[in-house]
Amino acid sequence: MILAVFLLLVILFVVLPLIWHIFWLVVWAAISGLFFGALGRLIVPGRNPIGILATVVCGWVGSLAGLAIGHGLLHRGRFITVLLEAGVAAIAVAIVSGAHRQSVGGRTRMLGR
Repeated sequence: MILAVFLLLVILFVVLPLIWHIFWLVVWAAISGLFFGALGRLIVPGRNPIGILATVVCGWVGSLAGLAIGHGLLHRGRFITVLLEAGVAAIAVAIVSGAHRQSVGGRTRMLGR
């Protein structure tokens, strides 16, 4: 009986809060990916022939990499970290956009058009 109560308390006060925290981390990653991906698309000049999912993934990668560089390696404040996140997202958008283009006869042409 005591073991069952102990297991129920562990589930209620340890497992469920961890699941809830992981859920909000995923939601926050999607929101920040959308924000930094859109910011990255604004920074990169010209037309970007990538979709919304690629934009979110580029923003998510930029957000995580910029956060790791800003806080983990450079030990800088939040403003520098946000600038790094936006910059890395812009680099990711530029790389993915460049992969969707091909050069034909000296002109850049988008695939699928």
